Amino acid sequence: MGDAAEYRKAAEQGSARAQYNLGVCYNNGLGVAKDEAEAVKWYRKAAEQGDADAQCNLGVCCVYGWGTTKDEAEAVKWFRRAAEKNHAKAQYNLGWSYKSGEGVEQDNAEAMKWFSSAAGQGNADAQEVLGMLLDKRA
Repeated sequence: MGDAAEYRKAAEQGSARAQYNLGVCYNNGLGVAKDEAEAVKWYRKAAEQGDADAQCNLGVCCVYGWGTTKDEAEAVKWFRRAAEKNHAKAQYNLGWSYKSGEGVEQDNAEAMKWFSSAAGQGNADAQEVLGMLLDKRA
């Protein structure tokens, strides 16, 4: 992880990766005061440019209302954008959205699809959940 000041310079010039990294700095108080709203601001800028990590993190912020209004449907939108780019954590999160029916109509088949995609990429959380779900089906 680099320096928040370096990221800010590049982020203000439009670098999506720097915007994402600056969001991480604000989210975790790395080199700057922790500020979830500021993190969301930078995640959103990067997410709108297509950065999958930022899309996933923005979705998480929307699920929990960290630095923004809690909005599970908005979270699903961002998880889906990242998941469609094969972002394993976003696929896992999207799977949970479908499993729980939060932000989207509950759909076990769709949940299994996304958990399977994440598990196939080595996401341990998805592998564990998928194993439990498959055991219940047997």
